[in-house]
Amino acid sequence: MLNLVHLKVLAAVARHGSVTDAAKELHYSQPSVSHHLSRLEAAVGVKLVQRVGRGIRLTSEGQLLANRASEIVGRVDAATIELAAQVGLQSGRVRLAANASAASTIVPKAATLLAAAHPGIELSVFDRHPVDALQMLRHSEIDVALVFRYADAPVEEEGLRHVHIGDDPIYLISRRPDDSIANHRHSAWIGGCERCQEELATVCRREGFTPRIGSHSDDMVVVQALVAAGTGVTTLPGLALQAHRRPDIHATEIPGHRRQIHAVTYGEPPDPPATAALIQALRDATA
Repeated sequence: MLNLVHLKVLAAVARHGSVTDAAKELHYSQPSVSHHLSRLEAAVGVKLVQRVGRGIRLTSEGQLLANRASEIVGRVDAATIELAAQVGLQSGRVRLAANASAASTIVPKAATLLAAAHPGIELSVFDRHPVDALQMLRHSEIDVALVFRYADAPVEEEGLRHVHIGDDPIYLISRRPDDSIANHRHSAWIGGCERCQEELATVCRREGFTPRIGSHSDDMVVVQALVAAGTGVTTLPGLALQAHRRPDIHATEIPGHRRQIHAVTYGEPPDPPATAALIQALRDATA
């Protein structure tokens, strides 16, 4: 009866034409490789290898069996990988960090899709700014960071792998319909955290002025309430407006200013099965 280990040894010997090199590949000793070949010859009842000087070569029967052995070992390896992937999708945990606007729009849809396709996977979600999410990713505290970036943003450090999920337009939030940023050179603006204010300043600088920040809030609900009360104007991404939209404010899309949404992983590919399944769910959620 043919033994898979024996076939694996024969396939390695055929690839290298050497017992020594086959032993190195398989992490076996040379006597162990020779022993497996002898056992295989005894099982099939024919000579498979011949001594040629200090080396060996396969007989015609040995070459025939080696060709089939390579196919068999390859199929078994492929089945092992597929099975491991399937097991990984039947159970386990995947951790995701996203900022508030994405966590309240894209992520719930993706969570529903992931649960329907792979009910054994547990999803944990963290509400984090992209900078903090990437830091968590580098420290292996999460598996995927859902972040936004602009097309002209500098490339992050090596090891981060980005999958483009979709684009998110930026809107001017004010009390007037069909408004424009140019109308608010002298208005008070509502800024968020230091990072968010830099994004706001970039938008305004394109119109030739620096915004005067009068109020501060990172909360999309609070920001819209302040705009409705006449405290100032601000900008918000489309995802934030999908999550919460007051009827007494107006949103005017700012032409040419969009941010890209990326699912980011860290380390060499491929991603673990559960991570890959989550990324696919995120893509489907924004399709």
